[in-house]
Amino acid sequence: MGIASQEVIRQLQALIDQVEEPLKKTYQNVHQGYPTENLARFLKAREWNVAKAHKMLLDSLNWRIQNEIDNILAGLPVFAMGVGLSTFDKASVNYYVQSHIQINEYRDRVILPSASKKYGRPITTCVKVLDMTGLKLSALSQIKLLTIISTIDDLNYPEKTNTYYIVNVPYIFSACWKVVKPLLQERTRKKVQVLPGCGRDELLKIMDYASLPHFCRKEGSGSSRHSENGYENCYSLDHHFHQQLYNYIKQQASKRQPVAPIKHGSFHVDLPEPVAEGTEIAKTIESELHKFGNGNGISGSLNGLKINND
Repeated sequence: MGIASQEVIRQLQALIDQVEEPLKKTYQNVHQGYPTENLARFLKAREWNVAKAHKMLLDSLNWRIQNEIDNILAGLPVFAMGVGLSTFDKASVNYYVQSHIQINEYRDRVILPSASKKYGRPITTCVKVLDMTGLKLSALSQIKLLTIISTIDDLNYPEKTNTYYIVNVPYIFSACWKVVKPLLQERTRKKVQVLPGCGRDELLKIMDYASLPHFCRKEGSGSSRHSENGYENCYSLDHHFHQQLYNYIKQQASKRQPVAPIKHGSFHVDLPEPVAEGTEIAKTIESELHKFGNGNGISGSLNGLKINND
């Protein structure tokens, strides 16, 4: 980190030191003992502009307070697993948003601090491997949900993911990706890597075989709902990650029950309007899907397909 970046971090830190106590308290759940790295994330997301990064961080802290994000791990978890296999129309938008924020918070408050402690250095970001096996044309109808989740991440969890690795990609995704990719900001575009097949060979360059998700173990293995060759299915609710998350949330809930028990699905976070980039991408995908419907004999798959951009 250069001298210039260190100076803007100090400037932003001085501004944050002046905020009121409620904002300082929720900020502790954001930086988890690594304020410098956290400030750098917000600055990087705003091209190192102190004023813009300051506004972004204040808006995010106020969003956390208004929507009680600090308490979101005290409710029962709602799991929305997989990409290609997800059925976004089977639950309300709020359930998917709640699940997404819960995992973000668990990552930031538990997983990353534990990794930092284990390796003796600040670990404040992650990589994500997205499995597109089973992706259907109809599943892409919920573009608005995806843009809402993306907007929440952009505004409140900036620069938390180093790279998105996308694997087991069907033709429909490949075609949409070609038209969407040029619309992304360069910083975002560099983070997304669409890998051939199950991505095994490329992923083995950055992780050991034991760390590979089950759907990356073997070419053609896809994302079977069952363990492959004895390897644990990371989509299963019995997977150790989901069990740890569920148990942690139950512990948090037990601490609050004497005061105000939180019911399943009770968090209804204010849903942001998708940013201009997300809206443009949604319109582009909608247009591309209709091209598929009109030119490839699969118009039946688009029956009832509606993408709302308002």
